[in-house]
Amino acid sequence: MLSSKNSIMPIQLTSIVNALPDATPFIGPETLEREYQRPFVARIGANESAFGISPKANDAIQNAVNNSGCSWYADPENFELRSLLSQKHKIPLENVCVDAGIDSLLGLTIRMFAEPGTSLITSRGAYPTVNYHANGYGAIIRSVPYKNNHEDTVALTQATHAHKAKLIYLANPDNPMGTCVHPDAIQQLLNELPEDCVLMLDEAYIEFMDTMPSLPVDINDPRLVRFRTFSKAYGMAGMRIGYVMAHKDIVAGFNRIRNHFGVNRLAQIAAAASVQDTHFLAHAKEHVKQGRQRIYDLADSLSLDYLPSATNFVAVNLGNHEIANNLIKSLANSGVFMRKPMVAPQDRYLRIGVGSDDEHRHLESVLIPLMRTASEA
Repeated sequence: MLSSKNSIMPIQLTSIVNALPDATPFIGPETLEREYQRPFVARIGANESAFGISPKANDAIQNAVNNSGCSWYADPENFELRSLLSQKHKIPLENVCVDAGIDSLLGLTIRMFAEPGTSLITSRGAYPTVNYHANGYGAIIRSVPYKNNHEDTVALTQATHAHKAKLIYLANPDNPMGTCVHPDAIQQLLNELPEDCVLMLDEAYIEFMDTMPSLPVDINDPRLVRFRTFSKAYGMAGMRIGYVMAHKDIVAGFNRIRNHFGVNRLAQIAAAASVQDTHFLAHAKEHVKQGRQRIYDLADSLSLDYLPSATNFVAVNLGNHEIANNLIKSLANSGVFMRKPMVAPQDRYLRIGVGSDDEHRHLESVLIPLMRTASEA
């Protein structure tokens, strides 16, 4: 005899999951479009590429689709792409792991090293997906403030020792501020890390860092995991593919727990073609450089301070968080999707992404009168 509805026991989730809020790291532009019941004219808030994918990647995808490429499972070893990446970075194949974007790889890293109660060190207001995964595995998040809108490597190091942390997160270049720190500062942080602490070095925007060298690739230190992506400079955010470079024992750990069919076949094919298209990468980087200058010029015309950027977005200072919050809403009402840092004191900034010429023209047509109205109020 079936039980009545009232006698059915509630689903028992784990205590960790039960304690989590019903939240995600980001509200997507599609969610807001459904709320406003119209599409955005300028989608410049998610740090996506406005310049498409490599023509070689596009041709490779079309060829694969025409030859039953979507009917086959992806290579679970990501062998071709890993081979190309090992050649590009001049490191052994065993030191490269490919998965479905940096967000997935961050989650796998935290899963490997964090148990309930493990401390993870990050910057206050840094990339929120790290906190999302840390909370999901029961880790304790310890954060330090930014210093002059830059990641503070000294404070991160001190907090790591103070809390006996097993993980430390640093993005260089940084999201959401667009700034970067010198590789010597990162190396000093590594020199002072405990032997059992792992630095998660997120380099999603590394291709745009044109005014400062990056930390040399060293796969012999098991305390360093470097994250790279095809979402930004290569324009493949929607295809979800990224990789790590790390000590072979760390990569072996990834291979024990990752979803071996988590990267779709077309993403593998497109990424492999993109790695070989150096002309397209140079083209995308130049367009981003020009787009940043256009944002600088716009900020100057409005007498707004901004942070020189090493990414494909620019943080523009609006003075206080209330003005920034109100402007985000006004821009959304005018067809512009944009985001901003959410934690003080960085929350007074507006994060303007590099868009297409049409998107920038629309932004200027909307932002200039909005700022004039605000200054007259």
